[in-house]
Amino acid sequence: MIEKTARNQLDAASALIYAAARKAVIQAVPQALDRNHDNSKAGCVVRTLWSCISRGTERLVFEGRVPESEWGRMRAPHQDGDFPFPVKYGYAAVGVVERGPEGLQGRHVFCLAPHQNRFETAAENLIPVPEGAPPRRATLAANMETALNAVWDAGAGPGDQILVIGGGLVGLLIAGLCAGLPGATVAVFDIDPDRRRFAEGLGAAFDSGAEGLHAQHDIVFHTSASAEGLNLAIEKAGFEARIVEASWFGDRPAALSLGGAFHSKRLHIVSTQVGHVSPSRRPRWTHRRRLEAALRLLADDRFDALITGEVAFNDLPEQMPHILAPGAPGLATVVQY
Repeated sequence: MIEKTARNQLDAASALIYAAARKAVIQAVPQALDRNHDNSKAGCVVRTLWSCISRGTERLVFEGRVPESEWGRMRAPHQDGDFPFPVKYGYAAVGVVERGPEGLQGRHVFCLAPHQNRFETAAENLIPVPEGAPPRRATLAANMETALNAVWDAGAGPGDQILVIGGGLVGLLIAGLCAGLPGATVAVFDIDPDRRRFAEGLGAAFDSGAEGLHAQHDIVFHTSASAEGLNLAIEKAGFEARIVEASWFGDRPAALSLGGAFHSKRLHIVSTQVGHVSPSRRPRWTHRRRLEAALRLLADDRFDALITGEVAFNDLPEQMPHILAPGAPGLATVVQY
């Protein structure tokens, strides 16, 4: 259970707590919060500057829709409490080290930490933010890590014809990475025509009408978390193409169309999940190395456009139902502390 302390205690910090289905509160929590790690290693105090709301995953947490079978695997590194409620959840915080070893003192760092104004953790859990990645933009690191792993799982390479179905944050980050492959052609499909400017700003083409897409793509990424989107991916994949499923449906089933040309085209549908490094990199890459790479990739001003909203930390309980509503406008929303 999440421990409650008086707000006026010197060792207290404040965190967003998902208290019940579609109800969030800000609650005082102990500042020495690294309860899922060896506390003998704790010692860095971080004052949070920004955090990012992961709409897809946090919507499922907020609505109490994390399947019981996934309660263990869905546990965030600095989570407090247990699913379904109450739970302190989140994994995209950037702050400044107020207390820590000489190499980290005063540095901007990224941590897989919840929405909390100050926290204590081990130095090994902090990734220094590189030059060229402002703290606000660096909050996208967890999403960029997901996109990077998906591109690895796809085996995408120069010259490939690539389709991304779903122009949300992860889909657009995938498109941005793939657009940098020499000679690759990248298209983003989304039913919302307002996503065009984001896709084109990252070097990808855009279409909001499925009839405009041909059916010979080498790789199709699906990120829309809808059965319709996944069936469209099957329809638009070429012979022996790879479909990378980057959505997580939570507790919702998805009806797939495995008739028609699915078998004759010998299609491959693969999952991608950030909890494991892609098999193509696993012998050499640790989770930390992958997260460091994600932060370096964010030293690109184009990605600022993907942050479309800001909310003050103290306003989160009131604003979360709107931010996490299905079909909510915009892409990434960041929390300012």
